[in-house]
Parts: sequence; C-alpha cells; structure tokens
Amino acid sequence: MKQPLVSVIVTTKNNHATLDACLKSIAVQTYKHLELLVVDNSSTDDTLAIAGRYTDLVFTYGPERSAQRNYAARHAKGEYLLIVDSDMELGREVAAACVKEVSANPYANAVIIPEESFGEGFWARCKKLERSFYVGVDAIEAARFIKTAIFHQVGGFNETMTGGEDWDITHRLRAVGRVARIHTFILHNEGHVRFSKSARKMYYYGQHAAAYFAANPTPSVVRNASGPLARYKLFFSRPGKLVKHPFVALGMLVFKTTEYAAAGLGYWRMKSGALEKLRES
Repeated sequence: MKQPLVSVIVTTKNNHATLDACLKSIAVQTYKHLELLVVDNSSTDDTLAIAGRYTDLVFTYGPERSAQRNYAARHAKGEYLLIVDSDMELGREVAAACVKEVSANPYANAVIIPEESFGEGFWARCKKLERSFYVGVDAIEAARFIKTAIFHQVGGFNETMTGGEDWDITHRLRAVGRVARIHTFILHNEGHVRFSKSARKMYYYGQHAAAYFAANPTPSVVRNASGPLARYKLFFSRPGKLVKHPFVALGMLVFKTTEYAAAGLGYWRMKSGALEKLRES
C-alpha cells in the first residue's frame, strides 16, 4: 500500500542558529514520503540559503507564523501536515509514529507530539524542567500533526493571533474529532535563554492576547485548565521533581512568575490603550 505524503511546514525569520539542525532532523526521518516547505518572513541572514540546501519549496511570506503556516498549507500536496518551528529538532521516528497513530485510529484528526527543551545556561535548565511537567497534559500541549483536509475544514491557524494560535487550532480540532498523541519527542532548542529577553517576549504576547481570548472565552483564573494557577498546581503536584533539583526548581518558579507578570502587564497596557482611544473617539 502506498504511503501517504506528509507535508512538513517550517516557518522562519533570521533562524541561522537553529535552522540547519532542524532541517537535518527532518531529512533523516525514517518515514521517507515527505515534502518539506519552508516559509520565510524576509530574513536578513543566511536563512534562505540554509533552507535551499534541503528543499526547493522555499517561499517568502508574512507577517507572522500563523499566516506563514496557512500559506504553506495552501501549497502543500500531502495528506497530512506536520508543523515544525525552526528551533525544533525531530526525533527520527516522529513522522512515522504520527502516520501510524492516525492510520490505526480513523477518528483521530490530529496528533500531539511531546516536547523536551534543551539549551545553554541556568535559565535553559529551568525551561527544561518546566516543560517536563507538561508532557501528557492535554490542556497545555498542542497538536502539530494534522490531516490536511481537516486543517482546511477548521479554517487553519487564526491569523489575527500572535501567541496562543497552537492552542486555538487544537481546540477547534477537538470539536470535530479526536486529537491523539505519540510518545516520540520533539527537542526544542531554547538556545541561550536570557531572563530579560523572555520577559520582553511575554510582554509582547500579552499585548496581542486579545485575539486569542476573543476566540477562546476563558473561564476564571481558578478554573482555567492551562492558566497560571493550574500550572502552579501541576508543579507542586509532583514535589519529587522539585526536590530533586531545588535550585533549578526555584529558578523555574521565579522565571514562570516573571513571564506571567510580563504577559499580564502587556495585556493590561493593550487594554488600557484601547480604552483610552475609545474615550477619545
């Protein structure tokens, strides 16, 4: 029986440091019936040259990754889409495991692939510990392998969102079918994690969070399954992991609290600015 084609979509913007490892991990997949599409957002480094060594399907499109992914999906020929960030490295069996899972389960429209972080420095170790708590938690992990027809049926990624788009599409995929999971990991290269840079990134996402909340009305902070309180509860529900690496665990909690504070500040500034403009109009 002919193997179904899997279209692997990688979005890029100035990703010189991580892109080669990412694309190499796709090239060495044990599942060989793949096409690779790279959609770049006007890089000024040698990202395009690196991508061109692995595929002829290199496009330029923007402005954000949701639009880039949708653009690639419109050009994809595969029966399935595998969405990969340019700072990720796939385990060699990822594509094969995803195809096997959806082939064995006709009700599965998409697949969650667990992630493990790695990087340089103390804060990268904190991110690695944090992400380890999320493996197997449906409310936090998002689908990355999706049936192409279902992807288009649910409308693809919401292009008004900058942050949260992976959760958003996963919610819509669950509404029309089952989201399965595999146990082969994606490795997420955090690089050299800097405290201040991560805080600025979360502030930026907070400023753009309104689109996500509009599409996904959020219950109270207490009831939100992926919100801050749920995550702290998750952390402390596994005290053995915290006690095993106490200094890293403390750093993780400080880091995560700062990220939430930065995102909250960004969201508040955005809402305050919108309200001020409304008053002036």
